[in-house]
Amino acid sequence: MIVVIDTNILVSGLWKPAGNASLLLTQILNGSLRLCYDYRIINEYKDVLNRPKFGFSPLLVSMLLDTIVYDGISVMPTPLYGIEMTDEDDRPFFEVAKFCNVPLVTGNLKHFPEDPLVFALSDFCKKHLLTK
Repeated sequence: MIVVIDTNILVSGLWKPAGNASLLLTQILNGSLRLCYDYRIINEYKDVLNRPKFGFSPLLVSMLLDTIVYDGISVMPTPLYGIEMTDEDDRPFFEVAKFCNVPLVTGNLKHFPEDPLVFALSDFCKKHLLTK
């Protein structure tokens, strides 16, 4: 299955070794899920996951990003004009999901327009049988 994953899901998956975010991260690493991304998403992943406040190993972050880039699907989405975003930093995730017509999984539904492609983590996991 192909998806777009908001950065907060990756942070949660690395931070907590149990739970849906960790399960989703495992699905990405074992190839069950492939990520769609563009250069803006990769740059955000890199920036956020390397923030000192999280304390993630730079090697672990590098390996994760390499896996995403190598196994994922890089796209150049069409900009979506006229759509208001609560947080403009989330626009790339929404644009890539809409361009690829794939689910966008987030921990912050309120940051995105109401759309059938946008899922809360728990809802995505229930729908796609990824729960424990």
